Amino acid sequence: MEGRLQHVRPRRLLIALALLIAGIGVACAPDDSPLAVHVLTADGTVNGVMERYIERGIEHAEENQGLAVVVRIDTPGGSIDSMKRIVGHIEAAQLPVITWVGPAGAQAASAGTFIAMSANIAAMAPNTTIGAATPIQATGEDIPGALGEKVENDTVAFARGVAELRGRNADWAEDAVRDAVSASTSDAIAQNVVDLEAVDINDLLEAVEGQTVTLLDGTEVALDGVFGAVQVQNDMNIYERVLGIVSNPTVFSLLFLAGLAGIAIEFFSPGNVFPGVAGVIALIASFLGVGTLLPGEAAIAFIVIGIVLLILEFTVGGAGIFATGGVVALVLGQAIAIGQASTDLNFQRIVLATVLIVGVIVAFTAIALFIIAKNYLAPTTETGTREF
Repeated sequence: MEGRLQHVRPRRLLIALALLIAGIGVACAPDDSPLAVHVLTADGTVNGVMERYIERGIEHAEENQGLAVVVRIDTPGGSIDSMKRIVGHIEAAQLPVITWVGPAGAQAASAGTFIAMSANIAAMAPNTTIGAATPIQATGEDIPGALGEKVENDTVAFARGVAELRGRNADWAEDAVRDAVSASTSDAIAQNVVDLEAVDINDLLEAVEGQTVTLLDGTEVALDGVFGAVQVQNDMNIYERVLGIVSNPTVFSLLFLAGLAGIAIEFFSPGNVFPGVAGVIALIASFLGVGTLLPGEAAIAFIVIGIVLLILEFTVGGAGIFATGGVVALVLGQAIAIGQASTDLNFQRIVLATVLIVGVIVAFTAIALFIIAKNYLAPTTETGTREF
């Protein structure tokens, strides 16, 4: 009876896995309304997660014939490298991109300064600020010596390039880097840092209605019909939010320590199972958070670990611990794979991906059971049926 229960549990867990993956995929799929204004929200630290999110949002708007993309900004800054790539995505967009620093009280500080200035049209809400873009270390300290001078000069050149491309005040952009100058909404408009003031998104779209912007390839696009158009709120999906949490230095440090502790406990006290399983999963998650593993590599690692753990549950048995760990690992791997996939997610693709994962698990399990049955359970003339 106990043996049957151990085999029933994994089956139920596999069904739960399929349903959970489908739910995650549906939650990750954005609205496909055509001829809409797509609204993205760039709040928090500028990092790889925000970069991936902005890229996904712009691509989705392009593929669904969006009229324009509005990026709402409220950030204290962050990674220079991620900022440069976000600016690149905005500048290379095949449809008009409008940035709006808002609502009241928001800021586009440090790296956010250049994201705001890189759009075809840049706007700010009342009582918002932009600037203070001097490069500093992650600890908040100045970058000393020749390295600091090198980083500052490189950032100045980039800042001037962003401003000049959009016909904005390049001298102010340089001062924002060298002297950490900032500007209020009225100052930024007066100094040609941004184009206009808008209280909210609707006010912004009304103000830009009918204007013509020039894309990077020289194409001129008229902003006709943006005011009153359907607004698609394309927020960060579940995958991006979780990745943002895992990327937090405190979180990935705790995951790394927990992973090492779990593996150490299993090593010095074999047979506990749970610490080792949890430790491996936590360690892979920490490698994803710190960037040692790329999302695609982490997805493969989670899926492989999940399959191995489920095979162990079916063969060796672990009172459900191997199965539970395997399902958790497979959910994480599949969620990352779906999150990294095309923005055009639909139910059929989600079901197909789920069926493929479950099929691989079943195939691996069948092979493992066949090998065990042949080598250990097959009857012989000398001893009869073999036993473990």
